[in-house]
Amino acid sequence: MKGKKEIHLVDKFNAKGEKLSPLLPEEQKNFMIDIDGTVCDDVPNEEPERMGTVPPYPDALKIVNKWFDDGHIITFFTSRTEEHRQVTEEWLDKHGFKYHGILFGKPRGGNYHWIDNHIVKATRFKGKFTDLVVRTHPIEVFQH
Repeated sequence: MKGKKEIHLVDKFNAKGEKLSPLLPEEQKNFMIDIDGTVCDDVPNEEPERMGTVPPYPDALKIVNKWFDDGHIITFFTSRTEEHRQVTEEWLDKHGFKYHGILFGKPRGGNYHWIDNHIVKATRFKGKFTDLVVRTHPIEVFQH
């Protein structure tokens, strides 16, 4: 059930008045959510026949759809490849996931270190979707 809600971006400019990449409003989050091992059991690309039949995690479906209904942007970001697009979209729609888009081809192997010019918050999935809480943990940053 691909989302129909419009995404409104806020223009941003640097000190010289040059346009920068726009941002979402501060109260809106842009969730990038893995599929395999996060919203359902882990199904490797080497077993695509299981992609259409694996059941979703009920708590993941509930929370992802709540975030969507609350006005956040939901994008699935998966290691599945473009050849898995049809079975993936059909599976998400069959189970009623609300989302805005899917990005295929996420690097495989885990141990990600995301480097970006925008703030990136990461939450490691450990078996249950719930509302998010704020906690402080040490992180790696670039040395000045």
